[in-house]
Amino acid sequence: MLRWLGKNFRTFILALVLAIGVWAAAVNAADPNQELTYPAPIPIEIVGQDTGLLITNSYSRQIELTLRAPRSIWAQLTNNQDSVHAILDLSGLEAGEYSLEPQIQVNIQPTRIISYSPSSVIIVLDELISRSFPIQLTITGEPSIGYQAGAPRLAANEVTVSGPKSLVDRVSAVQTSFSLSEARENIDESLPLEVVDEFNQVVRGVNLSIEKIQLQIPVSQQGGYRDMAVKVVVMGQVANLYRLTNISVFPPVVTVYSADAQLINELPGVLETEALDINNISEDSSSRLKLILPEDVSIIGDQSVLAQISVEAILGSLTISDKPLEITNLDPALAAELSSLTVDVIVSGPLPILGTLSSKDLRVLIDAEGLKVGSYQLSPIIEILLDNIKVETILPESIEIIIRNAPLVTPTARP
Repeated sequence: MLRWLGKNFRTFILALVLAIGVWAAAVNAADPNQELTYPAPIPIEIVGQDTGLLITNSYSRQIELTLRAPRSIWAQLTNNQDSVHAILDLSGLEAGEYSLEPQIQVNIQPTRIISYSPSSVIIVLDELISRSFPIQLTITGEPSIGYQAGAPRLAANEVTVSGPKSLVDRVSAVQTSFSLSEARENIDESLPLEVVDEFNQVVRGVNLSIEKIQLQIPVSQQGGYRDMAVKVVVMGQVANLYRLTNISVFPPVVTVYSADAQLINELPGVLETEALDINNISEDSSSRLKLILPEDVSIIGDQSVLAQISVEAILGSLTISDKPLEITNLDPALAAELSSLTVDVIVSGPLPILGTLSSKDLRVLIDAEGLKVGSYQLSPIIEILLDNIKVETILPESIEIIIRNAPLVTPTARP
């Protein structure tokens, strides 16, 4: 037996190789290998990152992967999105810049990795630090005349800035600002905080323990000063058929002063203007008016106010009955018949204009342009020669027009 194996060993090995080759060819024919790009980008998973380090650069977060696998395996790979992973391992890395190769894991076999792009990923790691900074408050402007501001109070005096060490090291100050200009009442505002470097440029990419800070500033009126509302005194009546719609004044409140604080406190809450004559006015107008002041009392700022008077015509309506209809743009070869020869028109507008409106100022038209023989329902068109008049209703709203061929005219012979 051993002698026979010795003589036929090579033949046996050759037969085995041929058998395996035939089997492999048969398997490959039934389930051929395919080299394809994975149909969806593979997200890069970061593992092993030290909690005290931050990734500070932008990097590719997906890779494109080309695999070779039997057709049946490809079907499983594409149906199971969790079968392929791209891992970037940061274990043991310190602050610095690294070029790392993604580790590709394919959970379904047999497969062969042909290529992936990008083949390496640049990662910059920076130390995560926190640092406290005092909040710098800048107050600009002054309260209104006669008012004074107390000491400002912030809800917190410092704020913690955290982020990559390279950015936190750039921070020079955390600041905010507020304008007191023309303030007349206590300030209670939420102000945004701004992180800046030594050149007063905003530092981005860092986090604040609070994004806004509450500011309170007491504002009070000084002795001898008082704010008083302005009342415009009018006399007369606007023109007939008009009405007064509004009286406005600017400024609506003025500040007065007296060396006698008791006198100021005893004043009524309203200052009246000199009388404004509105007799027979029929349009908007404006006038500067002086204020009537008690003795030993003066106004801070402008010594007069601007009064604006608004008037408008009283609106009314008018019915024009049995207004004849006019046919326009009718083909000369056609004749037309209307279901109604007149309509009633209701119009509205300012009474002064309605009082001058006559039937001659209004036309009611039926436009027959482009119409052929037949029957049509048309809406009348109103033309009004006066402005500011609005058509409210037309009765009836539509008119039937019947168009026929015009009768032929036979000439008559003269004797």
